[in-house]
Amino acid sequence: MKKAFAVASLLALVCFVFAGCRSAFVSATITNNSGAKLALIEVDYPSASFGVGSLAAGAQYHYRFKILGNGPVKLQYTDASGQEHTATGPDLQEGGQGTLQINIDTSGKVSWIPNLTGMR
Repeated sequence: MKKAFAVASLLALVCFVFAGCRSAFVSATITNNSGAKLALIEVDYPSASFGVGSLAAGAQYHYRFKILGNGPVKLQYTDASGQEHTATGPDLQEGGQGTLQINIDTSGKVSWIPNLTGMR
């Protein structure tokens, strides 16, 4: 029995080594440079979304996700005066990995800085 377990463990280790043991993910950062607190921040990306209830002026929110599917990334948020904003960013493709910076400036403009590789 111990020998069978040792062989199975060795096979699993070999499979992990050859498979790379790495999952592609995107590390996203939302930065609030608007000068005021933002609320109801939501990022929609192919197949899912994430968000945060509020983000103080000058603060950042970090989130890691995996891209399953293809399509644009979108941001929605509410500014300090209660006005809702939406912005569409770059197209994401399944298998992409790297970083995505989302910056909101004092005029409410959203800038997207993708640094993604491995997209099919």
